Amino acid sequence: MYAVRLWSVRHAKGLNRFYKAFERVMVALHPVWNKIGYDKVEEPFQVLEKVTKGFLFDCQMCGQCALSSTGMSCPMNCPKTLRNGPCGGVRPNGHCEVKPEMKCVWVQGWNGAAQMGDFEKIKDVQLQVDNKLKGRSSWLRVVRMEKKIGEFAPKPPKAPPAKKPEVAKPASPAGEGKAA
Repeated sequence: MYAVRLWSVRHAKGLNRFYKAFERVMVALHPVWNKIGYDKVEEPFQVLEKVTKGFLFDCQMCGQCALSSTGMSCPMNCPKTLRNGPCGGVRPNGHCEVKPEMKCVWVQGWNGAAQMGDFEKIKDVQLQVDNKLKGRSSWLRVVRMEKKIGEFAPKPPKAPPAKKPEVAKPASPAGEGKAA
């Protein structure tokens, strides 16, 4: 798997082009996924995504894929699971301090970003992993994000708080409350 992962980084430009086209198709098929029901297609997509991305990228199925932003090098393969750059313990030869036999995933990410010709995306700050999404399909999540459905649907505006009806106060008798 490790050799295929390195191959994927070397071919990041082509893989990124393929992924962009695949993403457009997935979004275009939203009416189909919606008609079937996202909950019903989730499991088959999980299996397909795990096999495909597991083979190509050693995907850890975090449910929040950042491959197109990280030069096709999965940051979840970092022994420290760092999602925003190397730890500072990268060896002079570009290998990991924790697993010296492995090239740092972030060094690989920069190599992949160079292949893709896009150093801006790798600078995007990735959110910490939401473990509730682990194992879920990030492909379907992208469609939901694009179509703004499910957890990505716009929140309805909050109604202003209801005003309490004012109770008419009885008129105070003359002279009450005045000092003598």
